[in-house]
Amino acid sequence: LQSLAQLEILCKQLYETTDTTTRLQAEKALVEFTNSPDCLSKCQLLLERGSSSYSQLLAATCLSKLVSRTSNPLPLEQRIDIRNYVLNYLATRPKLATFVTQALIQLYARITKLGWFDCQKEDYVFRNVIADVTRFLQDSVEHCIIGVTILSQLTNEINQVSSSAFFSEADTTHPLTKHRKIASSFRDSSLFDIFTLSCNLLKQASGKNLNLNDESQHGLLMQLLKLAHNCLNFDFIGTSTDESSDDLCTVQIPTSWRSAFLDSSTLQLFFDLYHSIPPSLSPLVLSCLVQIASVRRSLFNNAERAKFLSHLVDGVKRILEIPQSLSDPNNYHEFCRLLARLKSNYQLGELVKVENYPEVIRLIANFTVTSLQHWEFAPNSVHYLLSLWQRLAASVPYVKATEPHMLETYTPEVTKAYITSRLESVHIILRDGLEDPLDDTGLVQQQLDQLSTIGRCEYEKTCALLVQLFDQSAQSYQELLQSSNASAMDIAVQEGRLTWLVYIIGAVIGGRVSFASTDEQDAMDGELVCRQVVLQLMNLTDSRLAQAGNEKLELAMLSFFEQFRKIYIGDQVQKSSKLYRRLSEVLGLNDETMVLSVFIGKIITNLKYWGRCEPITSKTLQLLNDLSIGYPFVRKLVKLSAVQFMLNNHTSEHFSFLGINNQSNLSDMRCRTTFYTALGRLLMVDLGEDEDQFEQFMLPLTAAFEAVAQMFSTNTFNEQEAKRTLVGLVRDLRGIAFAFNAKTSFMMLFDWIYPSYMPILQRAIELWYHDPACTTPVLKLMAELVHNRSQRLQFDVSSPNGILLFRETSKMITTYGNRILTLGEVPKDQVYALKLKGISICFSMLKAVLSGNYVNFGVFRLYGDDALDNALQTFIKLLLSIPHSDLLDYPKLSQSYYSLLEVLTQDHMNFIASLEPHVIMYILSSISEGLTALDTMVCTGCCSSLDHIVTYLFKQLSRSTKKRSASMAQESDRFLHIMQQHPEMIQQMLSTVLNIIIFEDCRNQWSMSRPLLGLILLNEKYFADLRNSIVNSQPPEKQQAMHLCFENLMEGIERNLLTKNRDRFTQNLSVFRREVNDSMKNSTYGVNSNDMMS
Repeated sequence: LQSLAQLEILCKQLYETTDTTTRLQAEKALVEFTNSPDCLSKCQLLLERGSSSYSQLLAATCLSKLVSRTSNPLPLEQRIDIRNYVLNYLATRPKLATFVTQALIQLYARITKLGWFDCQKEDYVFRNVIADVTRFLQDSVEHCIIGVTILSQLTNEINQVSSSAFFSEADTTHPLTKHRKIASSFRDSSLFDIFTLSCNLLKQASGKNLNLNDESQHGLLMQLLKLAHNCLNFDFIGTSTDESSDDLCTVQIPTSWRSAFLDSSTLQLFFDLYHSIPPSLSPLVLSCLVQIASVRRSLFNNAERAKFLSHLVDGVKRILEIPQSLSDPNNYHEFCRLLARLKSNYQLGELVKVENYPEVIRLIANFTVTSLQHWEFAPNSVHYLLSLWQRLAASVPYVKATEPHMLETYTPEVTKAYITSRLESVHIILRDGLEDPLDDTGLVQQQLDQLSTIGRCEYEKTCALLVQLFDQSAQSYQELLQSSNASAMDIAVQEGRLTWLVYIIGAVIGGRVSFASTDEQDAMDGELVCRQVVLQLMNLTDSRLAQAGNEKLELAMLSFFEQFRKIYIGDQVQKSSKLYRRLSEVLGLNDETMVLSVFIGKIITNLKYWGRCEPITSKTLQLLNDLSIGYPFVRKLVKLSAVQFMLNNHTSEHFSFLGINNQSNLSDMRCRTTFYTALGRLLMVDLGEDEDQFEQFMLPLTAAFEAVAQMFSTNTFNEQEAKRTLVGLVRDLRGIAFAFNAKTSFMMLFDWIYPSYMPILQRAIELWYHDPACTTPVLKLMAELVHNRSQRLQFDVSSPNGILLFRETSKMITTYGNRILTLGEVPKDQVYALKLKGISICFSMLKAVLSGNYVNFGVFRLYGDDALDNALQTFIKLLLSIPHSDLLDYPKLSQSYYSLLEVLTQDHMNFIASLEPHVIMYILSSISEGLTALDTMVCTGCCSSLDHIVTYLFKQLSRSTKKRSASMAQESDRFLHIMQQHPEMIQQMLSTVLNIIIFEDCRNQWSMSRPLLGLILLNEKYFADLRNSIVNSQPPEKQQAMHLCFENLMEGIERNLLTKNRDRFTQNLSVFRREVNDSMKNSTYGVNSNDMMS
């Protein structure tokens, strides 16, 4: 008893104290208690005699841990006792603190889930759930609440994959398979009964006049609705592993549930409940209705579906006719979701046949318009309404039904409401200092995408409205700018309105793709383009830019340009398009080239005036970059004088973002790479072999390099300035190197940079290795220079440049690698930025140069040159400094490491074979972990590395009987010896690959099959054992079939790794996987699995 009192004090300290040290000590003591052997009996004592709720909570959570324990799990009898004890405890103490009840119910659910397949004397002991709960339901309201909560919590627990981490050791390899087994069995044996029970109890509740002011009755109704919702939300066929996605619009109700949905009383029940209960509970009712409305289509035949839909639409109509409770934001949100499901699950052709369709579509349109006008109310729900109208508008061309769909009447109203409400919001937002929706570009983009489809329905009305609103705003804006006493507020309002209009016009023009467009519509697009925006506005704002521009308006214009470029500039647009005719009539822009010159003019203006504004600079450069891709464009662009101006004057006095001002930080210079990539593409068009023109273009960069060289040659120099100059310079060069993907132009660049400027890059790495803002751009430039893009690195027969380039690469990797390893301990949150990112780029660089095919690596050893050895040894040092977990935790690092490993195992296997045993084991275990990685690229890379290693081993083994040269023999013998000492490594990989192929959703079967044959041939005995254990783990009636599958897998396979043999094995494997899956499907999912999938 004394220890009980101590435990109670500890619990109080843990849950009540505000002093952190006391709490941590209490926590430590309690953790020790949970691990103590007499924990179980103490927990029971605590529940029996504990005086505070906290000690009961502790007991319940400790017991949950005990039953979930994987190492020495509790025996079956004990778990049955705990379950019965918990049920009795709850039955005799209905007035416990809610958190204690919750914890005890959680414990019951956990025991039941983990013991679902446990038998005692032919009886599944944990499955009689409904019987366990019935006695609660026949007692007081408090008991009822407990009973219903038990069912609700259990359904939830079984549906959740997360708790599958608690399965016993034997099953940890496939927690998901085990989880699906339990969930499917629960679905087939109990779930429908639980759902029917919840509906019946709800019917009883709605039949009585419930006194919902009474807290307990209110609580009971809430738990019942949660239970119904959990049943409908159950993951019936194991598809929704991610809870966050709302897009799973189909609920895969099993066929055995048909009766509940064919009977209209189920639907009716929820609609009636909605009208009879207070707004605090009705969102739950609507959530249930959302799920019911999303029942899979194939559950019904056409007549049944039409009947079901008409009941559904009737219910929606009733809600819309009495909209009072929709003023509650939660109700409103769920109702919007319900409306969206009407179209995501049914076709417009089915909707128009419902008897009250004209009335309902009118009500929905009015509801939408009202919602859009009240833009400040529940902004997150608008998405669902817009998605409903987007889907309706998109299906207009395909409707076959004779009944009118009336959308031509209502869709323009929705479009108009959206546009006018956004414009009206501007003034209020500025006046009251509210949050501006335009700041959330993601949300705006999403709504505009939806609007682009809605606005294309009855397009002439949309255009007329936009033209009229635009002309008004532009006119007032011009007047305000010309008047001397205009208030800044008025100007800001007009700018805000114009921003929305420019975004919307861009969006509706961008909507052209989705409809087969007509000439009239293109002419209307022409109206919109002229009108506005662009041009008149551009002239207006450019003249103001010198004083003060509006950033949001500029971003809107860039978005408009982007849409216009996608639709009307490019190879597939007919030049005769009505749009261009309209542009030439109004603005004198006769063809694409003239429109392009407007674009370039705008780009130059932006870069001139907005150099300090990162979002505008980067979006503008992105536009320039998009324009510079595609040969036909570039040919036209190069002829423009503005482009020639850019090619001849890319200096900071014309483009401020190229300057090295000390305000911005170094990472803001990233956009320079984009700028120079575009310039490089434009320069290449007419460059040919003209070295003078190239030298001329490079003058600003030459001057910058000379300046850095000058600084490095003196002992005292301004470090900040040197860093800025150099970082800007290497970013520019990387852009050019990326764009020059032809041999002649790239060789000019190469000769320009090597040998004169290479030492400067090496010096920078030596000086600033600890500052990633400097090293990352330098390393990335080097990685770009050695990358043999479209075979641009081809040196002449007499040129040693390939080998010299590799020497420089090796030197840079060695310099950086040896210095970065001196950093010592780096805090976990900075380890990627300071260390791993640079290492990852070094790996990519090494991979590019090893697989570039322009260096013969055999000559290094021949002439005693240690460049190759240094690079590879540095790679090993760097690799060993990275913990395994980091290799897979950082995606860029894992991609660069595994692709480098693939090249090394393919071409430099002798080097790998000569490594120390611990290094070989490190590499093998990294491959083993990579096989199960989520990233398919990593997984495929591991498979081919493993294949190279296994093939090498196999060859060495088959050669070991023959004679060969001594030095080679030594290396490969060591490697063979290491592998024979640690057979478990290769065996584990064999079992991993086989498991993935049999039990998991294997996305790259071909790659998996390549190393598997070698693994089997190296471990025939182990493979036989593995095969037997897999066969024996199947139910008795399936074992024969599984045995046959394995027989067929090795049918006709010889003991060699020749290509012909491998191909046959790959074919056998795909047949094997199909057959195994078929046989497993039928066994795991009980009798009606086919019925489920139908």
